[in-house]
Parts: sequence; C-alpha cells; structure tokens
Amino acid sequence: MSNPAPQPTAAAPEPTQVADATEAVVVREVERIFPGAKGATVTALTGIELTVHGGEFVSLIGPSGCGKSTLLRLIADLDEPTAGDIRVFGKTARQARVEQAYGIAFQQAGLLPWRSVAANIELPLQLHGMGAADRRARVAELLDLVGLADFAKHYPDQLSGGMQQRVAIARSLAERPRLLLMDEPFGALDEMTRERMQTELLRIRAETGAAVVFVTHSIPEAVYLSDRVVVMSPRPGRITAEIDVRLGEAGERGEDLREDAAFFEGVTAVREALHGPAAAAAAPRGVDVR
Repeated sequence: MSNPAPQPTAAAPEPTQVADATEAVVVREVERIFPGAKGATVTALTGIELTVHGGEFVSLIGPSGCGKSTLLRLIADLDEPTAGDIRVFGKTARQARVEQAYGIAFQQAGLLPWRSVAANIELPLQLHGMGAADRRARVAELLDLVGLADFAKHYPDQLSGGMQQRVAIARSLAERPRLLLMDEPFGALDEMTRERMQTELLRIRAETGAAVVFVTHSIPEAVYLSDRVVVMSPRPGRITAEIDVRLGEAGERGEDLREDAAFFEGVTAVREALHGPAAAAAAPRGVDVR
C-alpha cells in the first residue's frame, strides 16, 4: 500500500509532489506481481525500499530473474507497481517520464538504422520541438562529450558495438536529465570494449553530475562504477544488502583502480553478499568498503 501523502506546509508543493524533491529516486514498499499460468501469480518484487541521492551512482545486482530490470522499468514508468510508491525528484514516476526527468539506455543501443549518428542523437530534441539551430548546437556538444565528433554523418551499421552504445548514451543525455536509468548497457560488448565504456561512463557522469541507476550482472563492473551496490535476492526480489564503495570521485577513477586493493575488497564484499551463507535470507545492509 502506498505511503500516506505528506501533510502540507507553509510552502506546500504541488499535490502530486512529495515535500522533499532533492532525492533522485525514492522507492517505498514496492511490490510487483505478474499473472501466471492457470490463474497463478508470480511475485517478482516484494518489500522494495530504496533511495538514490542526487548525483549518486547506484548499481543493482543479483541473480537472473531477481527483478533488477523490473525495478528499473518501474522507476522509468514502463510498468506499474502492484503496490507501493515511487518518486523521481519528488514527482510520480508518470510525471517524471512525461517531463523527461531521466534518460534511459538499454543493452541494445536501439538506434534507427536510417538516421545518421547526429540524427539519432537529435531525435528526442526534435520530438520535443527544439529549434533547429539549438538542436545542432546540442548535438555537437554531445558528440564531443562521447568522443564521436568525427562520426556525426556515419550510420549505425558503420559503427562498432561500443560506438553504438556511446551514441545511445548521448541520446539519453540529450535533454540534460538529472537521472540516467541503464539496463545492462554494456552487456553485449567484449571485455576490453566493456572496460573502456565503463571508464567513459564515469567521465560522462562526472561532467554531467547526473544520478545513475545501473543494472548489471557483473560484480567488478558494479564496484568499479558505483558509489553504492544494491544486492538483490532470487525471486521474489528483495534488497538484501547495500554496500557503500568508496573508491574516489567518478572523474578520479581510472584503469589503475582495477588493480587497487580497495577495488578487490569491494568485489569481495559484493560477492559475499551475493553468494555467502546468509545471502538467501537477509545479508547485512550498509557494508562500507573504504
């Protein structure tokens, strides 16, 4: 059941907002139940409580089928919870989607093959009525940000997988969202390209200041990218651990970090939360890796 609406104050927000809109994402008592065969039901998520602070990078990790992607889709208003409440910058998930408060990227880049790199990035700006001159300026800015200025006129089939994902990330940033929702965006890439893209994402995140909710199956990826790793149980998905990873600011993390002792400590902490004897029950939350 949703939390009760906050009581109005002297400076009351709009009725559809919560009083404090400083958090990027607030999930409270969320449950998602799907219909199954022969009248049965499948509980994908239960009792989900999660807060993502503005500018924070949070990874969701857990076994296949634990509800990571379902939770991301609920935040993005691509699905609705059976019970509970979700707020994005103090607004309902539906409001946030309508107002383009977040950008989203999936495992497949989803580029339109008949549009050039620049035209793919430009698409959301065009759909929302931005003038041609402003669109060109924003696209040029984004191409520089993702290192593809020389490929503006290329088409998706002329790009590598990693380059296609950079275009997808640029498109997700087109309207300067304060939140990025990413569902295994590097999952289909080879290991070397994947590591390069992880470092590129950290640079982009440092330059934009956006909060990120990132779904992954990779423990090293989660630790390398995140301020906090949220560990989920097998279905029905619950949050069983939240591991703070203190490896420096996003813009300070480089390839050398992958050989750092603190990085390996973080990987071990997440692995133990996922696979340790208490993982299936309730692993301790708030483990701090420094």
